[in-house]
Amino acid sequence: MISRFARLIKNISLPGIGILISILIGICYVYQPYFVRFLDNKIYDIILRRNHVSAISDMVEIIDIDERSLEEYGQWPWPRYRVALLLQKLREAGARAVGMDILFAEPDNSSPINLKKNLKRDLDVDIGFTELPPPLEDNDVLLADILKQGPFVIGFYFSFGHLKSDNKEHFLKPVPISVLSQTSANAQGATLLKAEGVISPLPLLSKSAPVTGFINTVKDRDGILRTTPVLMEHEGSFYINLGLSTLWAGLQKPSLILKINEGGVESLRFGKTVIPLDRNGRFRLHFRGKRKTFTYNSAADVLNGTVGLEQLRGKLLLVGTSAAGLEDLRTTPFDIYFPGVEAQATLIDNILTGDFIRAPDWVPGLEFIVTILAGLFVVLLISVASNKVVLPATLTLATLCWLGSEWTFANHHFFVSPLFPLINLAITFGILTFTRMYHTERDRAQIRQAFSRYVAPSLVDEIAKHPERLNLEGEEKEVTVLFSDVREFTSMSEKLSPTEVTTLLNHYLTPVTRIIRQSQGTLDKFIGDAVMAFWNAPLDVPDHPERALNAGLDILAELPELNKEFKERFNLEIAVGIGVHSGQVRVGNMGSDDLFDYTILGDNVNLTSRLESLTKFYGVDILVSENIKLVRVDDFEFQEVDTVRVKGKETPVTLYTCRRSELFDQKEQQSWLEGLALYKEGSFSEAIAIFNYLRKEWPTTALYQLYLERCRSYLDDPPERWDGIYSHLSK
Repeated sequence: MISRFARLIKNISLPGIGILISILIGICYVYQPYFVRFLDNKIYDIILRRNHVSAISDMVEIIDIDERSLEEYGQWPWPRYRVALLLQKLREAGARAVGMDILFAEPDNSSPINLKKNLKRDLDVDIGFTELPPPLEDNDVLLADILKQGPFVIGFYFSFGHLKSDNKEHFLKPVPISVLSQTSANAQGATLLKAEGVISPLPLLSKSAPVTGFINTVKDRDGILRTTPVLMEHEGSFYINLGLSTLWAGLQKPSLILKINEGGVESLRFGKTVIPLDRNGRFRLHFRGKRKTFTYNSAADVLNGTVGLEQLRGKLLLVGTSAAGLEDLRTTPFDIYFPGVEAQATLIDNILTGDFIRAPDWVPGLEFIVTILAGLFVVLLISVASNKVVLPATLTLATLCWLGSEWTFANHHFFVSPLFPLINLAITFGILTFTRMYHTERDRAQIRQAFSRYVAPSLVDEIAKHPERLNLEGEEKEVTVLFSDVREFTSMSEKLSPTEVTTLLNHYLTPVTRIIRQSQGTLDKFIGDAVMAFWNAPLDVPDHPERALNAGLDILAELPELNKEFKERFNLEIAVGIGVHSGQVRVGNMGSDDLFDYTILGDNVNLTSRLESLTKFYGVDILVSENIKLVRVDDFEFQEVDTVRVKGKETPVTLYTCRRSELFDQKEQQSWLEGLALYKEGSFSEAIAIFNYLRKEWPTTALYQLYLERCRSYLDDPPERWDGIYSHLSK
């Protein structure tokens, strides 16, 4: 199992692993498992607390049946006549509208008429009330009479699932809502919450109230109130919640237009205000802070006249309770004991101020894109940057994701969750960092094993210390290539025994290998008596053309000493041809998955091999390309040899031989350049005179004899179109 996992890690690249992680997290984003939504809600709570707007509208106040009211006027439920008295005082104060966040689902048993009935039923006692005005015999009738006078909104409760509806006649007041739909009629009903039943006030009360509104709030699965439904459907009619109903009544019942798109509910137009809703008709509450952020007036103070009536004029009032014993408390992002009535006040305030927390349709798409890009950023970062950069850059991006979410919330009031980008950053960073560490340790072991054959031990240590500077998978890179070959080695080998051939090669290749490795070259391979090496890979060597050229000249300088030994032991001497060229090649591990070599491939490699093979043709020890000649070093002097078209290439190549400066003869060079210029112009007769001079003065230089013979042949058989370029027809 472990070995299988190791092979999997080995075969999948870091970008591949990172992209796979991003895809899996993207799938997780689409399906939104509960634990992720739980974390997302917690992040939302933090951002809301840090960036909420605490200013509130002065139109909304709460009439609180608080602990002091219960202490002064007795336990709840109060007699309905006292509730009626409270409402009467609020009406007389000139309130715009009064919403009752209280469910009057049962008759008032403290009414004289009900008290008389209950005593007769339970104790078989008949009682009577003398001098009691008939309107005071039934507290519910008294409250109903007050409700008729308005402006009051009475609450009811929609039931779902196991909570059954009561059997009363409901007399609920659906609101007139126009529907602007971009989808089918069937889809409309499917998006809103559908109430299965109703727990309503007494029919007498609900029938008397001018407006009704449901008092349901819906907590998230973690028990925290963040959104509230403002609109529900029941038996084909639309109903709005208590807070919105109170505002609707207080603002003279403006028009309501529900907008539905293909995704569900989009918004509710309330007069000129567009209220953003989620697809199920829920409103995200922009809480202003902890409990009692709004103005609370004790019901006891209203009843005993302590609160000035002028203070309540023109206000939207909500009657509810903050008393713990009445169990109308909610948990919000700000407070674990938040009165339910204040949630209704928050809704009204948000609509009055237009201070909405929006959820545009494009936010999920943006979150998804940022999530994927965050993972790809880490993939790119780990692929190209060092460990010192990756962690700070990842933490910086994580911080930007968080600050970006806070900024959009604070300035535009919509929540773009940073959760999934942060998850992707953390998981991708963790897994890719571990994978890269695994790859690094594996590569270091491979490097030490593999490159000890190619380069000097000091360079092997440097490679192992900084493996990130390697690209074993292959890359396009400029290198300098050297080919060397022993001339006529096959014919020499026929004169020696196999043991002697092996000994000769070992004695020759040992100093060649030493010279190449000491100059920071990479020994690619031995091909019989031939040697192939290159510079500037696997590690960068800034002056690689100069080092390669020096290595070639050092090999030639080593030959006289070697030939003394070979003359004594084998009665022969060797000559070597060397080609050097710089250019772009493909460098990396080449071969099968199980057997490969670190080597180079490309047209420039082939050209270097051709240069080496042409040394024999021109009678020189070393040939280099024009790329090498461009090296501006005082230690070297270059002599142009020819401009040729080698077989298989159309582009002409200018060839040079090279000597160290102390071995260079300026007089010889000057004469040669004059003769070569005449040769290129096609003045073969004049060129012959100079080449004759050069051959006599420097008879060991075969190049001059070659040009002398070439010019004579061109005089006898002139070329049709002479451009000064010689074409080699064989390799």
